[in-house]
Amino acid sequence: MRARLGRECVYVPSCRLGLYVALRHWCPPGGRVLMSPVTDDVIFFVVLAAGLRPVQAPLNAFDASIDVDAVPEETWGSLAAVLTSNLYGNPDPAPRLRDRCDALGIPLFEDAAHAIGSEVGGRPVGAWGEASVFSLSKHVGAQAGGFLSVADPEEGDALRRACDALLDPCRTASELAYAVRPYAEAAVRGLGLRRAAWAALGLLGLAERDGIRMPLRPEELARAAGAAPDLAAHDPWVRVDMHTYCLRSGPVRLRRIRHRLGRLNDVLEASREGTGLLLSTRWARPRAGDGGTQPLFRVPLFVADRDAAIAALARRGIVVGYLYDPPLDDYAGQDFTDLSPAPGAARWFARHALPVDPLRAREAVEALERSGARPAGPPADPARPGTAADGLEPSRD
Repeated sequence: MRARLGRECVYVPSCRLGLYVALRHWCPPGGRVLMSPVTDDVIFFVVLAAGLRPVQAPLNAFDASIDVDAVPEETWGSLAAVLTSNLYGNPDPAPRLRDRCDALGIPLFEDAAHAIGSEVGGRPVGAWGEASVFSLSKHVGAQAGGFLSVADPEEGDALRRACDALLDPCRTASELAYAVRPYAEAAVRGLGLRRAAWAALGLLGLAERDGIRMPLRPEELARAAGAAPDLAAHDPWVRVDMHTYCLRSGPVRLRRIRHRLGRLNDVLEASREGTGLLLSTRWARPRAGDGGTQPLFRVPLFVADRDAAIAALARRGIVVGYLYDPPLDDYAGQDFTDLSPAPGAARWFARHALPVDPLRAREAVEALERSGARPAGPPADPARPGTAADGLEPSRD
């Protein structure tokens, strides 16, 4: 990763822990952080755990990147930092955000969990901010591990110490569970039991999400916020989908991570090919002037009826994940975040984006064609009279 980014990299057991350490290192408690409202709720709770106030940004409707020109000037002047999302691997406008942050004297952080292999402005995503975080559970598929990358190599030792202070000791039982997990998952897939497995988890009370977003539990969250900055107080939210996010990696994890990381270039090449196919379909809205096809982690197609499209893909054994609906400001409300000044584009994206795995592009295209999936209508123009106030397309009934 040092060679790939040209920067110092610190190994961390999870992207979310790396981000928490970076935010605590550079931002004073109470600072305001501009971020995307269409991202994982875990990231939102990491920002809260660091004692910071999330500020939801207006977005580009077709890739969920921060719309720099739509952020009010008074908002820029109030910020302590900016956090990009690079959703599905589509880059945020890091060069422009870097210029803005330099002018304001504040740090830029890059969440590159979906974006290993993506580029912007002639540099890899993750090479623009004071710090960036990467997940090895995405393109690499290791189900553990990540990197905290920093622009100043002299910061590396301090960040390693901060990470080490938060780590739980490696546990033999956890290493064994990690070792057998791929075989158990393969068995579930091979027997066609994925839905039954999820239903069983729900019946046992082990599923942590009833829908796309986890339960907010506002009263409990308010009490946790009173203790911030405090990762332990926010652990019930930060650990969701990865209870080992603070666990020191043992030899089994590290061996598998090294093996998977060694195959990264092959995965990126296959992802680039699948991305090109998906972006050529009638459901896609290719990003103009991006300098070529990015090896996206997921390709957002835009469909009128996403639930029907998800069901059509499920019949082919293609599971759709990484949905972020509703946007964070609608999900959390103004008690926990500053609301976006222009929420329409984020709402349209969150409702209509169908993130498809490019490694299964041909199967997905065939399934969507057979199902008759219709492309979503364009987002409404808020300046045009008669369009929906929430930024969704007008009804065609």
